[in-house]
Amino acid sequence: MDASSPISAMKTAGSAARRFRRVFASSLGLAALLALVAGTASALDKGARSPELGAKDLTGKPVNLSTLAGKVVIVDFWATWCAPCKEEMPVLERLYQKYKGRGLVVVGVSVDEEGGNVAPFIKKMKVSFPIVHDQGHKIADRFKPPKMPSSYVIDRKGIVRYIHEGFHAKDAAALEAEVSALLK
Repeated sequence: MDASSPISAMKTAGSAARRFRRVFASSLGLAALLALVAGTASALDKGARSPELGAKDLTGKPVNLSTLAGKVVIVDFWATWCAPCKEEMPVLERLYQKYKGRGLVVVGVSVDEEGGNVAPFIKKMKVSFPIVHDQGHKIADRFKPPKMPSSYVIDRKGIVRYIHEGFHAKDAAALEAEVSALLK
């Protein structure tokens, strides 16, 4: 029988299929292991000291939580592709405008891969609070936001008091109540 026979071709195809299944199974195992390891990385919890941002906003101005001591800060992780983020932005802007005179600071942290989409998005949304583009997700790695968007409400001493995962219109009232209570 020569190598070009149908039986030889079936054996070769069967061998290739077995190799594919082994590689695929190994890949799944590796993916599961990585997910387990990533899952053990502790997310930031309520009551924890907030990590530093150590970033610059879109205008080049440094944004550091250490310089915001004595202020109530909302650190909001978002992305231009995220529909709930688009709903949340006007709520954050209203809160910022209403309470910035009493000591509220809102910092938006974009996790977009490409920074070129961020400034046009912010302009369209008419956002005036500081926006940071988290190139390489260094800030997100410290906070470990569970969803997009995720907001961390931080008290005047730098302690995370509230964490909001995702956003729904009904969340606006709770967020305002939390901010108002922390500003008293």
